[in-house]
Amino acid sequence: MTIAVTGGSGKLGRGVIAWLHEAGYEVVNLDRAPTPGGPARPTGFIEIDLTDAGQVLDALSGVEERFDKLDAVIHLAAVPAPGLLSNVATFHNNMLSSFNVFEACRKAGIKRIIHASSETVLGLPFDVPPPYIPVDEEYPAIPNSTYSLVKHLEETMAVQLCRWDPELSVTGLRFSNVMDGSEYGDFPAFDADPLLRKWNLWAYIDVRDAGQAVQKALETRGPGYETFIIANADTVMSRSSASLAAEVFPGVRITKELGEHETMLSIDKARRLLGYEPRFGWRP
Repeated sequence: MTIAVTGGSGKLGRGVIAWLHEAGYEVVNLDRAPTPGGPARPTGFIEIDLTDAGQVLDALSGVEERFDKLDAVIHLAAVPAPGLLSNVATFHNNMLSSFNVFEACRKAGIKRIIHASSETVLGLPFDVPPPYIPVDEEYPAIPNSTYSLVKHLEETMAVQLCRWDPELSVTGLRFSNVMDGSEYGDFPAFDADPLLRKWNLWAYIDVRDAGQAVQKALETRGPGYETFIIANADTVMSRSSASLAAEVFPGVRITKELGEHETMLSIDKARRLLGYEPRFGWRP
């Protein structure tokens, strides 16, 4: 398979591309700039402005000396968090880029799309406590920022596109806070104050497991739209998950007995339907 990854130069994108290359896929990176520190003209890189619909349709339809057609598109490109740009700039970039990618895929006959949704649609930063713990995909989205509002709108758009085209497969991966191995040395400091990371229920995702989740979605998903929370199986804390939930969210219903360090962003659906199982993490 030949796959395009938008935003492949970012932290998540680099990890996903590395994983897919290792799995034997041909991957091309569509981004504004190549991977930092990489060669000036990397073979798998094509510069693009995803807010320009013409460029997106042209690129996804084939690029001379690179590829004639694509089997799938992994859409990761975005302003990656709230507060980095103005609200209008964040909305304009992220919403327009996603529409352009989804629409170009439809016009180019690409039937498999995976896009980066976000844990933020679950109600982060949980200033209002979640409806229950562990949180899952079963309750309606609660976007609390322009960034998460766009993620919710992307999911809603994908539902309708799959209604228009029953052969289309779109998967929304609600990634948790993406981490790589170089950041794990900071984790023990989180124990000093449980409120430091309560904003996402002390969750994270190793960038390699993010790549694994993308591969699983590529290889298992059929037509239609589904969302999946993608997090590691544990938390960033040394303390038990049950004690954290009891202290910080005392009035919230706990729907299951929590394992010692079990994630409170439920990955049960991803395990059941994708065969996803985290393999990497910060603990020795």
